Amino acid sequence: MKKTQYTSYDQLPLMLTVPDVSQVLGISLAGTYELVRSDGFPALKIGSRIVVPKEKFIEWVNRQTLGSD
Repeated sequence: MKKTQYTSYDQLPLMLTVPDVSQVLGISLAGTYELVRSDGFPALKIGSRIVVPKEKFIEWVNRQTLGSD
């Protein structure tokens, strides 16, 4: 299976999978599963799958970085 390399938000799919989020954030898959199950993270559980809406993910990243300047 070929791994997609994202270089901008525009390239992200409308719904990100846990491996997508892991790759974008540059963190481990285990760490990503912990993150998507945490309060305040915009993940949806559909059946047994966890997905993250692209726009909500971008908003979450922006909120996390507001106070880091």
